[in-house]
Amino acid sequence: MSSLVKRHIFIFYLLIIFVIFFLTWFLFVQSQANFLEINFFYVGQGDSTLIRTASRQNILIDGGPDNAVVYKLGKALSFYDRQIDLIILTHPQTDHLTGLIEVIKRFPVGAIIAPDVDSDSAVYQTFLAIIKQKKIKTVFIRNPLIIPLGNETRLVFLWPQEKYLEKNSENLNDYSLVTKLIYRKTSAIFMGDFEKEELLVKQNLDLNSEILKNGHHGAADANDYKFIKAVSPIYAVISVGENNRYGHPHPQTLENLNRLNSNIFRTDLIGDIIFAGNGQIFWPTW
Repeated sequence: MSSLVKRHIFIFYLLIIFVIFFLTWFLFVQSQANFLEINFFYVGQGDSTLIRTASRQNILIDGGPDNAVVYKLGKALSFYDRQIDLIILTHPQTDHLTGLIEVIKRFPVGAIIAPDVDSDSAVYQTFLAIIKQKKIKTVFIRNPLIIPLGNETRLVFLWPQEKYLEKNSENLNDYSLVTKLIYRKTSAIFMGDFEKEELLVKQNLDLNSEILKNGHHGAADANDYKFIKAVSPIYAVISVGENNRYGHPHPQTLENLNRLNSNIFRTDLIGDIIFAGNGQIFWPTW
């Protein structure tokens, strides 16, 4: 057999391998097309959540207190899709904000949504300087907002609401974004550190959701029973650091959730927590 024939045979088999690889990759991508994924990262005493929509948009809510989120994203994102389409900063406190600075440095970011509130903290000023330097489109909100994401998916920002905001409030938690993710017949609510949940309940908003990301790391100043009942979550996720000095989550929060038979998932006990959803139900996949 001549070397030319051997070369043609080698190229032929190489093409077959390439076709098999491509078809496998294509079928895998197609199989994920109707599934949404929510990854609650364990970042210690802080918050960071990655949402991957069924349309393959990557949405990051908060970045935790350090750069651990960069490593988490490196593992969670596909090698062929490293873009963060949207970053949501719930409020400019370090346990939600710090990690976002390194994320913005290392990953392409499409847009940012944050509350319209001032903070003179050095970390927040660095954050503002970097997004300005990189010319990232940023929207600062003071009122509810709806963002359609396609494929029967949308983000609904329930808070802040300017008419209810206390003038000159120095509590950044008052401005924390409350975000409802809706995918077909399912939804999840992300509370950030918002505490005044009664303001949401009294408006008779549609709060019912399968997943509740509990507010303020399960603290007692949030997680009111009436609010949790309005949400009636099947799954409650508490992002909290192991043996944290604040005593989070508070026993009353756990009692409120248990009264409603919610399944409680804690990052300090489990680590990263992942849910998948097909638009009909959510289920844990961790």
